[in-house]
Amino acid sequence: MKSLFTSFLIAGVLLAPLSSSHAAEEAPQGKLVLGLNDCIRMALKAAPELGEAQADIEQTASKLDEAKSYRYPQIEVMSLFGPAPQARAQDITPIIATDRSTRFSKLTWFTSADATLIQPLYTFGKISENMKAATHGIEVDRSRKEQRANEIALKVREYYYGLMLARELKEVVLEVQEDLAAARKKAQKLLDDGSESVDQIDIYKLDAFSGEVAKLLEEAQKGEKLALAALKTRLGLSAITPLDIGSERLTMDEEAVPSYDAFVDKARLRRPEFRQIAEGIKARAALVEAAKANYYPDVFLGGLVSWAYADDRDRINNPYITDQYKHFYGGAALGLRWKLDFGITGAKVAGEQAQYNRLLSTKEFADANIPLQIKKFYLDLKEAEQSVTATQSAYSNGKKWAVAALANFDFGVGPAKEIFDALQAYARMRAAYFQSIYNYKIARANLDYAVGEAPLDGAK
Repeated sequence: MKSLFTSFLIAGVLLAPLSSSHAAEEAPQGKLVLGLNDCIRMALKAAPELGEAQADIEQTASKLDEAKSYRYPQIEVMSLFGPAPQARAQDITPIIATDRSTRFSKLTWFTSADATLIQPLYTFGKISENMKAATHGIEVDRSRKEQRANEIALKVREYYYGLMLARELKEVVLEVQEDLAAARKKAQKLLDDGSESVDQIDIYKLDAFSGEVAKLLEEAQKGEKLALAALKTRLGLSAITPLDIGSERLTMDEEAVPSYDAFVDKARLRRPEFRQIAEGIKARAALVEAAKANYYPDVFLGGLVSWAYADDRDRINNPYITDQYKHFYGGAALGLRWKLDFGITGAKVAGEQAQYNRLLSTKEFADANIPLQIKKFYLDLKEAEQSVTATQSAYSNGKKWAVAALANFDFGVGPAKEIFDALQAYARMRAAYFQSIYNYKIARANLDYAVGEAPLDGAK
């Protein structure tokens, strides 16, 4: 019996990681009472994983904004200020004087500003494909955030049901302890009255068994505390926060279970991983095309404005002569910019193609293994469902056996050993019954996760 209860309690806590949709409320003593949906909402709000996922979305969105911005003109301005030699127009008219030199005493100052403008007209997909890749990348990150939310909801349900299981097992131990106390009291009375149906050995047996049950009760209480602590941690609450759950008993769900094929069809529509792969393939395909676009030139419209001014220097108005220290001119032209390399672009294309092929393999893996995962959880659900029915009948008969054994002992016609055997059988089947309900709920939670059920839709 000891190993039986220990295994059940450990399972309830370590896996803990009846649902309730009641709103959170404050108990009279200030204790926070939460239903399952309330716990999921609080966990989603407090989860740092979702903050990380949101940051990934924002980062990818910034890449989309960057790609869009390449459609607009880019302007570059450079300004200078410094010394310049003095110069007079008479030095080049009517003939150019070649005996002039620059002296420090003849230096003046100048300032200049040059502005260039590049407006892309056609890039053969460099801009549009990167925009497409970023757009699909945002959807990948959104699906990843949804996946993390589903994982959090699953973990909360495990902790919530684990706490309920620990409490049910504790109640089983308390019930056995109460029956043993009654039997011990009756045995002592019979012994004091000089009954021959009871001897001191029976008292020793009852006391020994009661000690073992007391130890199991401590383990049950420890399991309950640990499960509650795990739930608090997942909800982002401190260890000293008074918390309780709104569901009192671990009971079976009454809703009908859909077929396996229905779960698979639903998963293909709603499972975040399927959407991640589909959007990721589109994003990678766009990046392949963007890399290939580097084989081709960029067509653009270019503009230039240049201005310079120098003190004590004449302006030259001659289209054949440009004075870099004193001038003003500008213009626009249609341009073609083509970057040629020997293998760099090809290597980048090959790298992007490899990433695309990798995702195709990931898709094949998901198509084969996600239905297999659903099959496992579905069979777990059916097994637990059958186990609930079997153990319910078993513990009911075990209870009748225990009642009869206690009654026979009271009348002095039954041995103490019969009480031990009956209570052990009853406790074992009662614990197995609650474990089966827990397994059923966990299997259903796993199925909801496997098909991509929204966190609050699955927690019923």
